[in-house]
Amino acid sequence: MRRLTVFNFITLNGYYKGPDEDISWNPHGDEEESEYASDSMKEDGILLFGRTTYEMMAGYWPTSMAMENDPMVAEGMNRAEKIVFSQTLEKAEWNNTRVVSGDIIGEIKRLKQQPGKDMTILGSGSIVSQFAEHGLIDEFQIMINPVAIGEGTPLFSGIGNTLNLSLSSVRQFKSGAVLLCYKPV
Repeated sequence: MRRLTVFNFITLNGYYKGPDEDISWNPHGDEEESEYASDSMKEDGILLFGRTTYEMMAGYWPTSMAMENDPMVAEGMNRAEKIVFSQTLEKAEWNNTRVVSGDIIGEIKRLKQQPGKDMTILGSGSIVSQFAEHGLIDEFQIMINPVAIGEGTPLFSGIGNTLNLSLSSVRQFKSGAVLLCYKPV
């Protein structure tokens, strides 16, 4: 059975994006964080995105700038199998990507029951909330950056049920960022 993990950056005040989809508050991290990201990409899982996050990622990781700035992560992102959940996107141009529309909850339930690679949602707050509501997420990895912004979108925006979580690990980075890992209770 496959596992489904969420990895998301948030501000100290709980936002994963600012107004107008702004994530400029999220620094690309120091060498230690880059090494962590590179190591994570070596796990060769399936990356999951909502349309907005997919378009942002597909606009950066396949570029020469990404290969120059962070070659190990870029290589992993471009090599990885990817699924984008969208009701409006008809086809995906980024290599190794397929589009899923319709019953995304049913699709994740089906994928979780199959043997194969684990799956990680990057960003994509709306699908994080939807999958969390249905108890489909096995672990939440939340990287808290030492910054607060005036307004934005909370990570669990739109969630209707209480999510009871148990802290499973903590990692502090030299940059001041902290990675908190939680599992559903």
